[in-house]
Amino acid sequence: MTTLDRDESHVPTATRAPVAAGRPLPLRVAAPMAVVAGLALLLAFPPYGVWPLAPVGVALLAAAAHRRRLRAGAGLGFLTGVALFAPMLAWTNLHTGYLPWVLLSLLQAGYLALLGAATAWVSPLADRGPWQWPALTGLLWVGQEAVRDRTPFGGFPWGRLAFSQDDSPLLRLAALGGAPLVTFAVALAGGLLAAAVWRGWAARRDARAEWWLAAVVPAAVAVAVGAVSLLVPVAAAGGGKAVTVAIVQGNVPRLGLDFNAQRQAVLNNHVDATIELAARVVAGTAQRPDLVVWPENSSDIDPLRNPTAGARIAQAADAIRAPILVGAVLLGPGAGQVRNAGILWRPGTGADMAQLYTKRHPVPFAEYVPLRNIARMVSDKVDLIRTDFVPGSTPGVVRAGPATLGDVICFEVAYDEVVRDTVTGGAQLLVVQTNNATFNEAEARQQLAMVRLRAVEHGRPALMASTVGVSGFVAPDGRVSDATGFNTREVVVRQLRLDSGLTLATRLGWWPELALAALAVAALVGAGVLRRRQRVVTG
Repeated sequence: MTTLDRDESHVPTATRAPVAAGRPLPLRVAAPMAVVAGLALLLAFPPYGVWPLAPVGVALLAAAAHRRRLRAGAGLGFLTGVALFAPMLAWTNLHTGYLPWVLLSLLQAGYLALLGAATAWVSPLADRGPWQWPALTGLLWVGQEAVRDRTPFGGFPWGRLAFSQDDSPLLRLAALGGAPLVTFAVALAGGLLAAAVWRGWAARRDARAEWWLAAVVPAAVAVAVGAVSLLVPVAAAGGGKAVTVAIVQGNVPRLGLDFNAQRQAVLNNHVDATIELAARVVAGTAQRPDLVVWPENSSDIDPLRNPTAGARIAQAADAIRAPILVGAVLLGPGAGQVRNAGILWRPGTGADMAQLYTKRHPVPFAEYVPLRNIARMVSDKVDLIRTDFVPGSTPGVVRAGPATLGDVICFEVAYDEVVRDTVTGGAQLLVVQTNNATFNEAEARQQLAMVRLRAVEHGRPALMASTVGVSGFVAPDGRVSDATGFNTREVVVRQLRLDSGLTLATRLGWWPELALAALAVAALVGAGVLRRRQRVVTG
């Protein structure tokens, strides 16, 4: 008999683990609720974007795990995690086989198993007051994400609650406390919904005349959380200097891992699209950009060592008469080393080596392979990565002349400190260079949602430049403009207003997350103390 097969509601009180008075939901109800919780969370994220379902998913898991034994709470959290992450991360299965996708999904689900166990553990605290349960739910979600975002191998922040709220009023809270505060607000609202239904049902079962108050008040507060967030001011279009920026999405001949074998064709696509833009500028049908952004991997041929590749990029820069931020794979600095970099290429003078950003957070098992011998047993595709990428050591602050850029590459947009370091370093415009040729449109739209949060969080205009899409501009209030299609060749040009002010979230940095995570730890300790006292009383 497995842990989940045991329904402790049928265990006599004297033999039950010391939990708060009352019974958990029957397991035949709780297990389906946990699965539905994961599916509700999934639908809150792009490409579906039904963001109100995020608090619903949180509420379902909170209620399912409430008052359970720790192993049962962990099992229910794991069910939620699998239902969420397996379909969300299906794009990792497109070209590498099913096993890496399964292992990554199960690893991420394991963190929600910890969350389910923690939810069960703090049940005695949650039962002590009507408002403690929602607050505990918010704190535990932030704590779970703080751990998942950093472990193992630097963490994998995909699927944070905050990234589901790109069209929600709660997105505005990012300007105050970044992604952790948005996650807390979503989970708090979910905890309020759970408390409303749980306590309202209990009051009605006990035939209390005021049962509807027990349900309506927490539900109303949950709605109020979203309404109050509308009062949070966010940056409008900056009042600083105007700059015209072009995004070149050159596309690739074929989607998939073999885009690397098409390196010259991919570079030619971006060069030719830029030269075509220059011709339109001369003809008067397009505005001349002050800056051109190419995506990650737009030149997988090192233009600093390959004269032909360098000459082609110089041809594009000279034609458009503007600096180009090129996403390039560079050899070195040492023998047998490579770097994923953004390098500024100026018309007339070529590569500006002083304005070069090397990706600080390479992706494990994609850009470098830890535990290579073990990883090879999972997928032989790891041998496509013959040389591990070396990380950079400095933030992506690129002084392009017309604007100071905060350059981050691909998945780095998911990591709070990587983006913030560029803004505190002086970035006026956030730039995300990415390559989605090995994934799909769902992954690209999930990434664009992260860009939207970063724009609001730091009060900066932002853009995402992808080889195949989705590319586009994001205003400091999170609105998207000129979004491109997927697997198409497109060039979009837009005038942006720069800004140099700092939001409260930028000033506070990691302090909101630290404070909320510390309170989560305190709640776990407090629940332990309360459980110990209950044991003494029961004994």
